[in-house]
Amino acid sequence: MQLPDRPQILVADDEPNLRRVLRAQLVRDGYDVHVAEDGAQALGILREHHVDVVVTDLRMPRIDGMALLRTIVEEMPWIPVILITAHGTVDTAVEALKLGAFDYVTKPFDRDELRRVVAKAARTRELRATDVEPASTAAVPGRYGLVGRSPAMLEVFQIIERVADTPSTVLVTGESGTGKELIARALHEHSSRRDRPFVRVNCAAIPPELIESELFGYERGAFTGAVTSKPGRFELADTGTLFLDEIGEIPPSFQVKLLRALQEQEFERVGGIKTLRVDVRLVAATNRDLLADIAEGRFREDLYYRLHVVHLHVPPLRERREDIPPLVEHFLARFNAKLRKSVARVAPDALERLVHYPWRGNIRELENVMERCVLFCDGAEIRVEDLPAQVRQGDAHAPSSPPARPTDRVSPGGPTEPALESPAPAGLREAVREATARLERDLIARALQQTGGNVTHAARLLRISRKSLQTKMKELGLRERSDGG
Repeated sequence: MQLPDRPQILVADDEPNLRRVLRAQLVRDGYDVHVAEDGAQALGILREHHVDVVVTDLRMPRIDGMALLRTIVEEMPWIPVILITAHGTVDTAVEALKLGAFDYVTKPFDRDELRRVVAKAARTRELRATDVEPASTAAVPGRYGLVGRSPAMLEVFQIIERVADTPSTVLVTGESGTGKELIARALHEHSSRRDRPFVRVNCAAIPPELIESELFGYERGAFTGAVTSKPGRFELADTGTLFLDEIGEIPPSFQVKLLRALQEQEFERVGGIKTLRVDVRLVAATNRDLLADIAEGRFREDLYYRLHVVHLHVPPLRERREDIPPLVEHFLARFNAKLRKSVARVAPDALERLVHYPWRGNIRELENVMERCVLFCDGAEIRVEDLPAQVRQGDAHAPSSPPARPTDRVSPGGPTEPALESPAPAGLREAVREATARLERDLIARALQQTGGNVTHAARLLRISRKSLQTKMKELGLRERSDGG
């Protein structure tokens, strides 16, 4: 489904001029922008739209930036929050970072700095867009917010229990989508540092030339755009836990400095001369083969062994198929609540297909498939025909959205593959365009039906902006219905 969409940014500020300036700049940079004049209005927008990044002033009427941050961290922790603050409230902004804010900029802000911070936040949001969420309090087998009952997962639970409340560095390895961040959080939350900061950095989202200033901070004037001093993630994680995700993406030129910081627990900010000491427990994660990277000169061997104090490997889902049924049950309950549905169960033959599918995207892929199935299920039971085509066929490489005939029933992962009754007179490109339009029209119609014709809610379900949905509805001849949002 190729709906036109761009990352969506929410700007919350009580100054109309600043809202206009920020909106104009962010639109020029290629974002769709929502604006709010205070935190209360911002929360309303967040609950009605698929927002990727929040940029908020610290001081606002009704609900201020700190209260807004706390609500987002609690209810929507996947959304990065950037604070705009005056020079006199930088200490408050630093505290906000420790509470879970993504970053901050100070007034008067440098436009290039804001552009970099927003781009970094949007990239982080993109990388985390399908992160596995913790298990709810429902009765599903597992521990530490992780679902599983296989011998491999029981071994993971045992390691977490033994090393959580120690200062030892842990290296978590495994394929993308296996839940490595959940393990990092479990290690933190079951340690004596649980009430201290948990600071997460996705190294893949940071340009190589900025990684040092991101981790160690910088002094005023250290480089163009450094209009004030700023602490790095090591400082923010002091007495807490620092989680370096995708650590294999750290450039070799910086690895020796990182090694020193880990060994000595000390470093200097970029442009600074004062040595800073911290007490940080490090958890690192990667989906790369670091030993192969060492052999090819991309990763330092001494840094590897400094990280490899405790090694915790998360097996891929295809190697622990007994965990799939409880995961399906967990996701079914979660998406019933999220989508206001009442799907009671998964049919036995459909569950069998789910269990035997290879899941190259691991738990993330299963999570996404379950969300689509719950969204488009018309009855109380998810049946085989409700599964995406590639799951029905057991083929991980099958296209998720092949073209459809008008009479095809569209499944969550795409319709059944059509048989060409005659050569397309207008050529392949025109045939694909027409089939894509039919698919888009069907999915939009289903989303509108599911939300009772509420365009705002349908856009949120489809994970596109309301404006994009309205444009597509007009193109496809779908009359906009009564919209309460």
